[in-house]
Amino acid sequence: MSSWPSPSSRGRSPASSTACSTRWPRMSAADEFGEIARLFRPLTRGAAGAFDLLDDAAVVPGRPGFDLVVTKDAIVEGVHAPFGEAPGLLAQKLVRVNLSDLAAKAAEPFAGFLAVAWSERFGPDERAAFAAALGADLAAFGVDLLGGDTVATPGPFWGSFTALGWVPEGRMLRRAGARPGEGLWVSGTVGDGALGLAVAKGQLNDPSGGLVERYRRPTPRLDLRELLRAHATAAADVSDGLVADAGHIAEASGVGLRLDLERLPLSAAARRWLADQPDEAAARLSLAVGGDDYEIVCTAAVADPGMPGFARVGDVVDGAGIEVRMAGLRLDPGSGGWRHL
Repeated sequence: MSSWPSPSSRGRSPASSTACSTRWPRMSAADEFGEIARLFRPLTRGAAGAFDLLDDAAVVPGRPGFDLVVTKDAIVEGVHAPFGEAPGLLAQKLVRVNLSDLAAKAAEPFAGFLAVAWSERFGPDERAAFAAALGADLAAFGVDLLGGDTVATPGPFWGSFTALGWVPEGRMLRRAGARPGEGLWVSGTVGDGALGLAVAKGQLNDPSGGLVERYRRPTPRLDLRELLRAHATAAADVSDGLVADAGHIAEASGVGLRLDLERLPLSAAARRWLADQPDEAAARLSLAVGGDDYEIVCTAAVADPGMPGFARVGDVVDGAGIEVRMAGLRLDPGSGGWRHL
């Protein structure tokens, strides 16, 4: 995921953003459990293993013939979203970036665990708004809340979600599996997330609101599950940037990749932006490394007729790493995308 300025750049010293203070007001046990019952118990949707969130652990029942896939991602205010972002948008992005990881594994989501650290600005109304949006998304994607934790923090808001999904036994789609001679494919369009981040930062106009919506509330490509199971040999979700995430496939598979920037599938909004840029190659590269698209990049046979909704953007070759080209010329992609550390 692409980054915002760190809290320390806004006048908070590193010590004050990380130190634990015994003077910081803590939620009482009664308040915490009451809030969990009021805000989060309904989100279990009666799942038996959640025990109405009255216990401190959950049971995940098995499913014959399937493997359990588990993924976990976090968002931090001021890093993955702007300070002051609406609580509901934080909740929805938290859910969706995790379900995107399951989508890349061709897994069917069914449950999750939530941990949140409420910052000072999260009073009762903000917490209720967060829970309402969280519940709406969990219901929309068929996910039950099985448990988690809530705490208060003197720093920025952060949240973490652990998503669980089912995949037929032995069929989880990994980053490893690409073979020379295959094609490199990506779903949907690339670059809207990066442009949406620029809009959210006030650096770009977005009259339709489509770009910033794509950044704030990405859609996990769970609709591609059956297609990926049938055709893809390796896959990753495009969270850190197409170049970086395709590079993860190359590394895990022990192959090389060639990415052709002129083949990038672009939305109408991205094409309008591109038309105003003085250097097309540099502009296309910025879209390919920008991140926050939450599409699926995968490898499959070059002439595979079963890849509707995907664009072929390159090739799997012998070698290592990823080579980025525009009109046959090699470009330096730098780090290739967002780095978390």
